[in-house]
Amino acid sequence: VDDRTTYLALGAVRNISLNISISNIGDDAYDTNVFFNFSGELFFIKMWQKEELGIACELLESDFLKCSVGFPFMRSKSRYEFSVIFDTSHLSGQEETLTFLITAQSGNLERTESLHDNTLTLSVPLMHEVDSSINGEVFPTSFFYGDSVEASNFVQLENHECLFQSLNFTLQVYNAGPSTLPGAFLDISFPNRLSATGAKIFHVQQMMVGQDKGNCFFHKNPSPCVIPQENENIFHTIFAFFTKSGRKVLDCERPGRSCLIIRCNLSSLAKAESCDISIYTLLNTEILKKDSSSVIQFVTRAKVRVDPALRVVEVPSGSPEEKPVVFEALHNLEPRGYVVGWIIAISLLVGILIFLLLAVLLWKMGFFRRRYKEIIEAEKNRKENEDSWDWVQKNQ
Repeated sequence: VDDRTTYLALGAVRNISLNISISNIGDDAYDTNVFFNFSGELFFIKMWQKEELGIACELLESDFLKCSVGFPFMRSKSRYEFSVIFDTSHLSGQEETLTFLITAQSGNLERTESLHDNTLTLSVPLMHEVDSSINGEVFPTSFFYGDSVEASNFVQLENHECLFQSLNFTLQVYNAGPSTLPGAFLDISFPNRLSATGAKIFHVQQMMVGQDKGNCFFHKNPSPCVIPQENENIFHTIFAFFTKSGRKVLDCERPGRSCLIIRCNLSSLAKAESCDISIYTLLNTEILKKDSSSVIQFVTRAKVRVDPALRVVEVPSGSPEEKPVVFEALHNLEPRGYVVGWIIAISLLVGILIFLLLAVLLWKMGFFRRRYKEIIEAEKNRKENEDSWDWVQKNQ
């Protein structure tokens, strides 16, 4: 085993070769044999030698191989090299290590103190090398909410006043191999509050793992319908309407964010096999109405984690094991009916006040105290005098 081979990836290698070197530094050795004990999940393929040296191998049992070297004699000061090739495609990975016990012996007597180099143990750890990835989507990707949106667009639970937006999440975990994924964890995080002290938004209704490939656990929301109380006055409501703008991003990766965590335990996935996870959840729109943002973006994250205790490693530079699923809640920016009435009334009142203010200002400047009648009479007399003078001049 070379220094670069830290483990044997199950399913990635079709066969394994044992390169054997046996030497005799004593007298000629009669009936020299090399014996191989190996796992029953291996299959002997063949023995290979660079040149014909009189080596022959025979499978005595399914896990026991005998190779005769230089029959009938292995000459003194001689050295033989050959390779034994095994099929590893049927390794299950139940054993943590693939071990070979190799023993050399001959018909001659050998001193006890020189038997220490007649036995060799070769071993390599067995690992599940996988390339897991996840993909997902949500329907709908965006929706409108607000008091003017028809209630038929939402879901209303029995004995609850809240209007809920239904959301369907579909996630797919895929194993590109080369080994079988014996098990994995899937963590799904939903940003569950608008603020640190706010009410919970999501109410998970149903979860399904396709092909019975696992099961999921989460803490159910005991109070799915929460309607925040309005303590502000009408002026505060109007101000909130005009200031409702901008985008709020809710992401569980940001510190201090309260999230709903769903943990799924997934069972074995063979190479090129996938597993679908469906989540049907409801979102309380009554809580969204009280927020000052016009667009609320929810970033839901799903991440696949392998269990190192199962001897699983991810392929370096493989597919990403994390997937964000984004959807948006859009406020329709239409005010409530009584808010519209108050806006009109306040606008009229403000207009009248501005008109009265201008009138008072003009009055203070003397605009209404000018003697317009006297000025008009004087201008009229002046024009008559000018006309009469022109007539006298013409007669002369």
